[in-house]
Amino acid sequence: MTHAIRIHETGGPEVMRWEEFDLAGPGPGEAQISHTAVGLNYIDVYHRTGLYPLASMPGIIGMEGAGVVNAVGDGVTNVKPGDRVAYAAAPPGAYTEARNIEATQLVTLPDDISDELGAAMMLQGMTVEYLVRRTYAVKAGETVLVHAAAGGVGLMLCQWLDHIGATVIGTVGSSEKATLASAHGCHHPINYREGDWVAQVKELTGGEGVPVVYDSVAKDTFAGSLDCLAIRGMMVNFGQASGVYDEFEVNMLSSKSLFLTRPALFHYNRTRDDLLESAGALFDVVGKGAVKIEINQRYPLSEAAQAHRDLEARKTTGSTVLLT
Repeated sequence: MTHAIRIHETGGPEVMRWEEFDLAGPGPGEAQISHTAVGLNYIDVYHRTGLYPLASMPGIIGMEGAGVVNAVGDGVTNVKPGDRVAYAAAPPGAYTEARNIEATQLVTLPDDISDELGAAMMLQGMTVEYLVRRTYAVKAGETVLVHAAAGGVGLMLCQWLDHIGATVIGTVGSSEKATLASAHGCHHPINYREGDWVAQVKELTGGEGVPVVYDSVAKDTFAGSLDCLAIRGMMVNFGQASGVYDEFEVNMLSSKSLFLTRPALFHYNRTRDDLLESAGALFDVVGKGAVKIEINQRYPLSEAAQAHRDLEARKTTGSTVLLT
């Protein structure tokens, strides 16, 4: 029998149950993994609450994990039993001691990347990769705005942007988070609870605004983010931690000929080649020390509900892993 966090209905953290279930062997093209660590991401909250519906109930959430291959199904050649692997892939199903998954979605971990690090970095790290290299190719010397700069993605974004040579403005919710973001490549942390952050961004850019805003907050920041953009700037909305912004009208883009995009990792890593290139770029910057992944919280997988409570209360910083 295998233990997993399963949900039988959508709702708050209380709907998450630690249960046993029978796990069959891997089918053709699949590998079976024993998880050692599972990543915690805000998309897990969206699946738990039903904002992003699961295919069926009871369901297992979680998009990211690392561990060891137990067995492989027919036709699998890219991994073998005993390999250390990690993934950030659909469909959900990571909150479990073991699972079957399409083998082509797995990436072999380098020797210098631990299982915990692999579980903490893949979804967030490959998200940062496509955001700064493919959604908007940031250039050295540009000034960009990052919301939630002290969060898991935010800290990686700040470091990767600093590595590129960009100047980073980041919004945070406390002086402690400002200090944390500053230590990870954010040149101008702004506490949004103290004063007008839009005015501060404009002041820092001489009134011009920034060419790109990376916004995973949405409801509380969306309109202000558009206001912070320069002419022909790009608004990249890749999450909605404060809720969905439902007042958008296309004319909001016309005053400065703005661009708006709502990207998703799984559209950027649709092919095996895309996945390997993205993971390779991530392993490269982590291996060089340009991007350091901070695992600041660890919970037993069985206590995932508490991890969700802390995540939604914005008590977490950096990355969080759930350990089996």
